[in-house]
Amino acid sequence: MLKLKAKIRKKLGGHAKELRKEGILPSVLYGPKIETQAIEVDLKDFKKVLEEAGQSSLISLGIDKEEKLVLIHKTSKDVLSGELTHIDFYQPILTEEIEATVALVFEGESLAVKDLGGTLAKEIQELTIKAIPQNLPHEIKINIDVLKTFEDEILIKDIELPKNVEVMKDLDSVIAKVVQPKEIEEELEKPVEEEEEAVSKTGEKDETKESDDKEKKEKEGK
Repeated sequence: MLKLKAKIRKKLGGHAKELRKEGILPSVLYGPKIETQAIEVDLKDFKKVLEEAGQSSLISLGIDKEEKLVLIHKTSKDVLSGELTHIDFYQPILTEEIEATVALVFEGESLAVKDLGGTLAKEIQELTIKAIPQNLPHEIKINIDVLKTFEDEILIKDIELPKNVEVMKDLDSVIAKVVQPKEIEEELEKPVEEEEEAVSKTGEKDETKESDDKEKKEKEGK
């Protein structure tokens, strides 16, 4: 299990900016059975843990001499720079199921893409699942080798999940399929055709207006 060190945050309020400049992330730890604590973690260390654990795997958070099993519940980022600004750690009850969002990782090679020139369409790229914290997977791998024709599809019910993990979505939902080149071209050309039709209609209206103006002038001249 991945470990991350943290400290009780003594500088609160307006000191958050100062901490970030020093490479420290202001954070908070909370849960149903604990009191909320203001803490701080090293930015570089946290990034490494986040990359490996994601937001669905338990990590060991060391605060002083105490170890707590927690989830990275929420990450906040600066709108302009995209840099992390705040972290929420959540300490769940290990015997109770919770919901978490897990990323889907597509691997393998589809013959419908390689040999038939199709395009892989990822209809779903993450799933909300339910399980006790210890059973939450970091990611779910999807093998696209089974997509050999344009008729093949990968449904949620086709994927292998860890034991005692429930998906909170219709099992008949399509995760991935391969789209034919013709369908892609039709989608790309559709807006152009609509635009040309609109221009054509506008032109017809303009010509009618010009004709009416000309007839009106002729009558006025008489």
